[in-house]
Amino acid sequence: QVLFVESGGGSVQVGGSLRLSCSASIVVFRSFRVGWYRQAPGKQRELVASISPSGATKFADSVQGRFALSRDSTNSTLFLLMNNLKPEDTAVYYCNTDSGGYAWGQGTQVTVSA
Repeated sequence: QVLFVESGGGSVQVGGSLRLSCSASIVVFRSFRVGWYRQAPGKQRELVASISPSGATKFADSVQGRFALSRDSTNSTLFLLMNNLKPEDTAVYYCNTDSGGYAWGQGTQVTVSA
């Protein structure tokens, strides 16, 4: 069973930055496009960024130019680098494959306040 573990969330002010971490099996990152999702209160979970095994990235329009993705040298951790944060970025952030087909982790809370 694939296990995703997210960490790095916190509370920041508008314009601040955070780096989220997603740990999973190396096999997952080598086999699937893996993405970061977020779910704000009362809203559906949405995919905001993803990276293929070859390193090709995609970003939702709402985060394009502000968020970036990187992987560690062992390819077992995926980072979401979030800059110029806005209140609308407030959500619980999760990682999973781009199909969302595996069990969801506990997520990590990001809160952006004015």
